[in-house]
Amino acid sequence: MSDTRHSFGKNGLTATVSAHGAELTSLRTTSGQDLLWNAGPDWKRHSPVLFPIVGKPPENLTLNGKPVTLNQHGFARDMTFHWVERTETGCVLELEDTPKTRALFPAAFRLHLIYRMEETGLHVGYVLTNPSEDAPLHASLGAHPAFMWPLRPEAKRAGHRLTFERVETDQIRRISPDGLLPDGAPSPIKDRVLPLEDSLFEADAIIMLDVHSKAVDFTDPDGNGLRVRWNGFRDLGIWTKPGAGFLCIEPWYGYATPIGFSGDFSEKPGLLHLQPGESWEAFWSVEPV
Repeated sequence: MSDTRHSFGKNGLTATVSAHGAELTSLRTTSGQDLLWNAGPDWKRHSPVLFPIVGKPPENLTLNGKPVTLNQHGFARDMTFHWVERTETGCVLELEDTPKTRALFPAAFRLHLIYRMEETGLHVGYVLTNPSEDAPLHASLGAHPAFMWPLRPEAKRAGHRLTFERVETDQIRRISPDGLLPDGAPSPIKDRVLPLEDSLFEADAIIMLDVHSKAVDFTDPDGNGLRVRWNGFRDLGIWTKPGAGFLCIEPWYGYATPIGFSGDFSEKPGLLHLQPGESWEAFWSVEPV
C-alpha cells in the first residue's frame, strides 16, 4: 500500500486520493471514463482543499495582532495530510496545526477529510475542529473539484449545462484582482438553467453567495452527466479557464475578500467562527446521472 496515494471503489466507480493536500486526483468509471480533470497544463490541480481562506488575502493582514501570510486559497492544498483510515471503499485523512502553519496562520485547528464510496457515487466529508482551550477559530473552507468539460471525450463543449435544484437569485458576484466586487451582476441562470459557454468565465468565476440550491446537474446535450450535491457549505463558485477542458463546481463556506477590506482577519466577511472545542461539518458528493 502506497504512503502517498490510496485508491478505492464501489459500484462502477473508482477514486484515488493523495496524501498531498488530501486531494482527490482521479474519479473514473469501470468503463474507463474519467470524470475528474487530469491536472493538465491549463490548471495543474484536480480538486484542492481551500483552507483556511477562500480566495486571496489582503496585504498586511493580521489575526489578533499577529501576521497572517497566506497564499491564495490557503495552505492545506499544499500540505501532507496524515492517513487515519484506509479501506476498500474510502479513506480518512487529518491535518493539524504545527509551528509551520502557525507561522502562516496563528490559530489551532484540526481538519479531517472523509472520502467514502456510496451506493450511488462518491461522498466527500469535512470536519473542522477548534482544539484550542481558550481561543476561537476564524476560517473559511471550500471544495474545488474540477470535472471534465466536455463530459465525454468524443463530445463537444457546446450544449453542456448546469441545472440547479432551486430557483436562484437574479444577481451573482464577480471578483477582480483586488477582491470581491461590491456590486452584484445580472445572473446568467434562467429558470434554474445555466447554459455553459466560455464567455461566461472571461470575467473569472461566477460566485453565488447564500446559494439556495443544495444540488446541481452538470449534463451534456443528451442529458447525461453528473449530479453534485452539498450540505453545510453556504456559497458556490463556478469556474474554468476559457477553452480549458474542465468545469469547477465549488461549494464554499467563505468567499473572496471584498475590495477595500482592511480589518483583522477575524472580521473578514464570510468566515466560520468556531468556539473552543466546537466542530463544523460539511460534505459534497458526486454521482452519475
